[in-house]
Amino acid sequence: MKIKRIEHVGILVKDVEKSRALWEDCFGIKLGGVETNPIRPVKLALYPIGESMVELIAGTTPDSKHAKMVAEGKGGINHICFEVENIDEALAELKAKGVALLDQVPRPGHANSRIAFLDPAGTEGCLIELAELPAEPHHA
Repeated sequence: MKIKRIEHVGILVKDVEKSRALWEDCFGIKLGGVETNPIRPVKLALYPIGESMVELIAGTTPDSKHAKMVAEGKGGINHICFEVENIDEALAELKAKGVALLDQVPRPGHANSRIAFLDPAGTEGCLIELAELPAEPHHA
């Protein structure tokens, strides 16, 4: 498995639009884009910083997983995402090494990527996402 870089750090927030003031006005980081997921009730704000990004994540309905987590006091840093060269090979390699997977097969992710999460029970409590980006990435 080839990890190319830290693609992003995911941060759970209550409201993406309200959180943008901190990232844009206070830190002076330019917004790379805002995305919603047609499959899941989630809104993302992406902030490119060097070769990586900060990804703000908010549930779009009160009963969504992300909104419930924030309401339970579980906001803040949620996960780290590694960009991999080939996600199918990476998942097969990790599975063969005994690493538990939350996603057995990749699913659609931000910027037309293919993503999969590893089970934090097997990664010392850290939620790790793997992402394979398309040849022509959606963001800078």
